[in-house]
Amino acid sequence: MQEQYDVIIIGAGLGGLTAGARLSKDGYKVLLIEQHDIPGGCATTFKRKDYTVEVGLHELDGLDDKDIKRTVLEELDVFDHIEFIKLPEFYRFRHREEIFIMPHDRKEAVDRLEKRFPEDQKAIRKYFRIIYGFKKEILKYPRNKILKVLLMPFFPLLYPTLTRYADKSIGEILDRITDNEELKLMLTANLAYYHDDPHTLSSVFFSIGQASYFEGGYYIRGGSQQLSDYLASFIQNHGGKILYRHMVTKILTESGRATGVEYKKMRGKEAPLLTAKGKFIIANAAIPNVIKMMEGDPHKQIEERTAGMKTACSILTVYLGLNQPPSKFGSKHYSTFVIGDHIHNLSDMAEDLKSHDYTRKSFAFVDYSQIGADLTPEGKYFMVIATTDYIENWEGLSRTEYREKKKEISEILVRRLEKELPGIAEAIEYVEMATPKTIQRYTLNPGGTVYGYAQTVEQSGRNRIRAKSPVEGLYFASAWAFPGGGFSGAIISGYLCALKVEKSEK
Repeated sequence: MQEQYDVIIIGAGLGGLTAGARLSKDGYKVLLIEQHDIPGGCATTFKRKDYTVEVGLHELDGLDDKDIKRTVLEELDVFDHIEFIKLPEFYRFRHREEIFIMPHDRKEAVDRLEKRFPEDQKAIRKYFRIIYGFKKEILKYPRNKILKVLLMPFFPLLYPTLTRYADKSIGEILDRITDNEELKLMLTANLAYYHDDPHTLSSVFFSIGQASYFEGGYYIRGGSQQLSDYLASFIQNHGGKILYRHMVTKILTESGRATGVEYKKMRGKEAPLLTAKGKFIIANAAIPNVIKMMEGDPHKQIEERTAGMKTACSILTVYLGLNQPPSKFGSKHYSTFVIGDHIHNLSDMAEDLKSHDYTRKSFAFVDYSQIGADLTPEGKYFMVIATTDYIENWEGLSRTEYREKKKEISEILVRRLEKELPGIAEAIEYVEMATPKTIQRYTLNPGGTVYGYAQTVEQSGRNRIRAKSPVEGLYFASAWAFPGGGFSGAIISGYLCALKVEKSEK
């Protein structure tokens, strides 16, 4: 007899795990199907010799009282089981001879920036008013349609930041408030957390994330897998079922409504097709992949809604294991963003981040030993080097060519790290690289993107795909849906999706 579920979730990334945890806690019978052998998506770790290798997490923003993630994590008892390490500062910025330490605290950041750029005091204060204005106004923005209509004449007074800047890119806003290019670069040093072009990046998405980072930054002790494993166990402890190494091949529909899934074991050529029925289907999967899982008119509705939407960039990461402390070679900070010496202004950043010239493009390096991340035994240390990348840089290569290119680029980036921290190369005993092809292989995200659809002005905020899909009974909970990519985006997306399912049920 075919088993019936209240909710079937496709994918065990943070969006699917969060939605599943909330719904299972509220008594829903949940089935979660994951093609990998561990939960988490990009929120995972893996073991190499003495090293626990962090796949995705550099820094989790916020967790202040006004952060919705705090509400979500408290509701799921996460703080009772997972330790979040407070990071010492937001980031270290290095551009040519310029070095600046950006703190997490807003007031301290303003003070430091004004001391460095006293002639730009007005611009600095305006920048922070704008990014915090977005955050404040989004929190009080009316969700009720009737209330929106009633308040429409008063929007410029009630929501001045949204009214004036919501349709602008962050690059356009910075160009308006200052001509100081070094200041602009400093304020957007972590641009790759969001997108690859400041002049197409949604100012709303950037500002809400950036303001949240100024309220605090954290790392999960032991690695992001700790959070993913906990949420998976939470689902199972509340009666949910998780199937690993199983792939959903089709979303079943009846009379235009999603009613179940067809799936099979990942291993074994002759693995039989299985089916499961559910009142609600949640896709914690790339929306382009969801479209391919459907047949007939239902998938056309989603296809039409997403037609022309552009996919975000990917990330290239070099994982490094060391047998000597990075501090011995001058590493004093957790996270450093190195802006390429050839960069002269903010407009140069798009070409730089989209470039495949790894000898000079901007990059970041993270020294996990600075915070006691518990990723290594005593006497061992873990770092990463990361930069934006694209799958087209890795296509059309044979296996040998692919391996050789990975080795070549790893060596280039390690040499560049050596320039920042002279002598560190001699301490490196483990090197491994993850490319966009790696990410695509393990997460099935087209192009190996970690952010879903690009957070451009046209594709962000109200224009982004919502939790409730155009197909009845089908919901989205992932970086591809609202609010967007990143750990925070995925967690919030999963939670909002669960609330939407519960509302639909009622």
